[in-house]
Amino acid sequence: ILLQLVRPSGRSVVRSRYVSSSSPDSDDVPSRWRRERISSLLKRVAEGTVSPSDAAKQIDDEDQSAAGGDPSSLASFANIDHLRTSRTGFPEAVFGQSKTPGQIAAILDDMARVACERGMMKRGPILATRVSPEAFERFRSIDLKHGSATYHDMARIISVTPNGGGVPDSTEIKPIIVVATAGTTDLPVAEEAAVTLEAAGGVRVRRIYDVGVAGLHRILGALPVLCDDEVECVIVCAGMDGALPSVIGGLVDVPVVAVPTSVGYGVSLGGVAAALTMLNSCSPGVGVVNIDNGFGGAALAYKIVGCWKKERRRLKE
Repeated sequence: ILLQLVRPSGRSVVRSRYVSSSSPDSDDVPSRWRRERISSLLKRVAEGTVSPSDAAKQIDDEDQSAAGGDPSSLASFANIDHLRTSRTGFPEAVFGQSKTPGQIAAILDDMARVACERGMMKRGPILATRVSPEAFERFRSIDLKHGSATYHDMARIISVTPNGGGVPDSTEIKPIIVVATAGTTDLPVAEEAAVTLEAAGGVRVRRIYDVGVAGLHRILGALPVLCDDEVECVIVCAGMDGALPSVIGGLVDVPVVAVPTSVGYGVSLGGVAAALTMLNSCSPGVGVVNIDNGFGGAALAYKIVGCWKKERRRLKE
């Protein structure tokens, strides 16, 4: 895409928005990330927290992975994005559905290995979503070398804590994200969102379950939690008519992330009816993610809260 800029002299200068990677002046994103990684490693070597040999091994491993030459069998079915957290502000998770327990274990263990090598154990657990109880039973027979696993059965999530990891100590007052459901049958999707947020860290999660519009007194009874000054976003999971996000959107002054669920009879069409209701919400400030996508709802809410954190830091400066 070309942008034409006109100088005061009247001469026009045409500049391309995209610079060829072969240009000597280009600063492509992967190269910048690699420089940042190496700079961080050198700093840790200077501080004595990483040995020179370990730093060299990490650089070699990254080079091999980038070239498609990872010596482990993992490379035959996965290309893990170890830099996603630093790049996007939200950690990578493994979508476990349709993967074998062995594949899930290999990916999670490698992610835990990298977290240990880079001193990122305190960033929180590594997740695999959409893992059935049957798949977890087979998964748990596989030994992990670099972490320990926990299964969240309602959320259908495996969380792996890297060796030496845990919840970091912090005196910071964390913002609240509320996760609400219309009915009890929406719990698996809501718990996927809640567990994801708790693993990402930096926020507190409050759950308000079974407060659908068939009994409006229930959502009115939850207003003290929803309208707490420390709440910065609300995730609402609902199937059937999908009306609850609009109701909550009309009661709170923070963004609402609506997650349609595939709960309902006949013409609910597996959550399509709820999704259409949410997309047609007359309450301003309601955003909608895909059907049953609790993880996606959590990621959107987390980034919304992250934007507010950045703005508060900017104002303090």
